[in-house]
Amino acid sequence: MPKTSRAGSGCNDCSCKPSTQDIPAPTLSHAQPAAGKRGFLQDLLAAAMAAVALPVAAAAPGNPGFQPPRRPGEAGRRYGMLVDLRRCIGCQACTVSCSMENLPPLGQFRTTVLQYEVQHAGNEDLPPAMLNLPRLCNHCDNPPCVPVCPVQATFQRSDGIVLVDNERCVGCGYCVQACPYDARFINHETQTADKCTFCEHRLEAGLLPACVESCVGGARVIGDLNDEGSEIRQRMREHASDLKVLKPAMGTDPHVYYLGLPDAFVDGVDGQASVRLVTSH
Repeated sequence: MPKTSRAGSGCNDCSCKPSTQDIPAPTLSHAQPAAGKRGFLQDLLAAAMAAVALPVAAAAPGNPGFQPPRRPGEAGRRYGMLVDLRRCIGCQACTVSCSMENLPPLGQFRTTVLQYEVQHAGNEDLPPAMLNLPRLCNHCDNPPCVPVCPVQATFQRSDGIVLVDNERCVGCGYCVQACPYDARFINHETQTADKCTFCEHRLEAGLLPACVESCVGGARVIGDLNDEGSEIRQRMREHASDLKVLKPAMGTDPHVYYLGLPDAFVDGVDGQASVRLVTSH
């Protein structure tokens, strides 16, 4: 007669086949690892989203005048620049030296000198006057580029210098659009935001920025605005009534001051073109 097996019979015959009653049914404990993995991934995703959302929430809390806390800089200092247009000859030495110092991609510049032909209103027979206007980041006290950055890659130091953390920047271009001075661009090589930094690495070493050091006419002066004895402060006191900034109505409180800037250019300057024809000024 053929042999039969029973559950718990203890038969050791290799020809015996277990019946369906001997096979344990799957239990919930066997499904736990899969659910645990899904839960772990969900928790990990939620944590990552929270980590990304924190800077966004901090950078845009709904207050239009909000500025994130400043990061450490040179204690007790507030850097600014004075540009004397009466001394600028438009030689572009500042543009070249800045490019040599900071090595932006070919065709992109952290600072440049825009040249304007100004036609005399009502006297078109007279030859146009030439105005050389150096442009750079204004390192504003209320920089609109800082709060719009979704990852806080753009930040301001306690000494007023506005910088970009290229390792954090995602190249979204929000800060480029927010800047009313066209002082920012997306670096073609790094695909991150780029701009004038006042050559902060040189300032920290006790050196002048490349553009200031190379200016043949001495048109650019940089210094600590908190130091009443600094050259920039002395010049600003001497010419207080003639100092102007670009686009003051924007409320950015720029810290690049111009001496000899015609009123028509205060709010009427846009773009990065090399030559611009301005009429009726």
